[in-house]
Amino acid sequence: MPTFDHTDLLLPPEPGQRALARELYALAAEQPIISPHGHVDPALLAEDRPFPDPAQLLIVPDHYLTRMLLSQGVPPADLGVPTRDGSPVETDGRVIWRRFAAHWHLFRGTPSRLWLEQTFRTVFGVHTPLRPSTADALYDEIAARLAEPDFRPRALFERFNIEVLATTESPLDDLAQHAKLAADGWGGPGGRVVTTFRPDDVVDMEFEGWSTNVDRLGDRAGEDTGTYAGYLAALRARRAAFIAAGATSSDHGHPTARTLDLTPAEAERLYDRGRRGEADAADAEAFRAHMLVEFARMSLDDGLVMQLHPGAVRNHNRWLHARHGRDVGGDIPQATEYVHALAPLLERYGNDPRLRLVLYTLDEDTFTRELAPLAGGYAALLLGAPWWFLDSPEVLRRFRETVTESAGFYNTTGFVDDTRAFCSIPVRHDVARRVDAGFLARLVAEHRLPMDEAAETIVDLAYRLPKRVFNFGGDHHL
Repeated sequence: MPTFDHTDLLLPPEPGQRALARELYALAAEQPIISPHGHVDPALLAEDRPFPDPAQLLIVPDHYLTRMLLSQGVPPADLGVPTRDGSPVETDGRVIWRRFAAHWHLFRGTPSRLWLEQTFRTVFGVHTPLRPSTADALYDEIAARLAEPDFRPRALFERFNIEVLATTESPLDDLAQHAKLAADGWGGPGGRVVTTFRPDDVVDMEFEGWSTNVDRLGDRAGEDTGTYAGYLAALRARRAAFIAAGATSSDHGHPTARTLDLTPAEAERLYDRGRRGEADAADAEAFRAHMLVEFARMSLDDGLVMQLHPGAVRNHNRWLHARHGRDVGGDIPQATEYVHALAPLLERYGNDPRLRLVLYTLDEDTFTRELAPLAGGYAALLLGAPWWFLDSPEVLRRFRETVTESAGFYNTTGFVDDTRAFCSIPVRHDVARRVDAGFLARLVAEHRLPMDEAAETIVDLAYRLPKRVFNFGGDHHL
């Protein structure tokens, strides 16, 4: 895995702790990457085509970057972000790159700058600092690398030392790209690139085109989704298809963490209202909540690890959504409650160790108050790493400080990068490994943990824990 130029990047400044952290980080740095949840397009690896120009690779699809420039008045179209209606956007990669470089100062102190600078250096071997005056030189250096065979996606996958990468697909996806990966020896059960079952577009009645999506779900599964029973059968059938394509987990991106244990008759009435177009916002929330319990039940049957990513207000920037669609930086975190919200699901399945429910949050306040005590008190619960707006060195440190006392290390999953940006994967994992090395070094320096246990723990966090939690095999002593 590539390492940063500065060997002490993000390590503690105190000399004694820094020396300990160096030793611990060295153990973590040599571990393969387990990337159990993310949004890399599987076609990238299935087709293994050369990457496009530097702007199309690094700027256009990265909503962390385009969002920041929008906040300063630069419209996404000027950065090449496609529009929903097909209206013109900037297509000249060099123009996009120059425009981005002119606003590079906006990213001072942000994780986006850290990730991108280390991507330049460790992935592309480019050490020219990004400035308006150096934009063309940097663009040319990266473009030259992208023309080399060693910078094709599969070659980089090997160089990044990725052992397993999970992508994320809808039940409506035909999984053709994963079939190609399997045919090439890269995918399928136990493969290097696997899929994840993400059913939001057929579960959330407020999702645009939900009822039409449910019809398509029935067609894809060969089931009659005109009835609630047929709908559940279709979901089970698609889960089975995903498992056959290598999936080991499902993922659920709900506005809240609410769960609800309805009777079949109550759930059927809600479903029928939705299908008739009569469901209101309360009905949609109740159906989402009930389906989380239903999916937990399915996980007991088929073994998929269940992930819950709640708390995002989707498409808050309505202008951005109307012009450019979903997942382009228009979402905002909200306060999220877990203790009462999860109670119905936990009452039914929380003490069953066969279920693995991985919880994430965009509400940092809940780490100490709710999430760590919950994970420390239920066999089924595990805590996922800080994600999205919280995926930063500072929050990763605070996560360890606030969660470890109640939940320990082994009720967490290790690092989960949850990224669309393929080239940032090794950088993000390296950042997490450095932060964990610093935290463990402090415990050793304070005589709270012997060095041999810290050494075992950092390898567990970097490699063995995510491998085991997400059913990629591994060491079962954890």
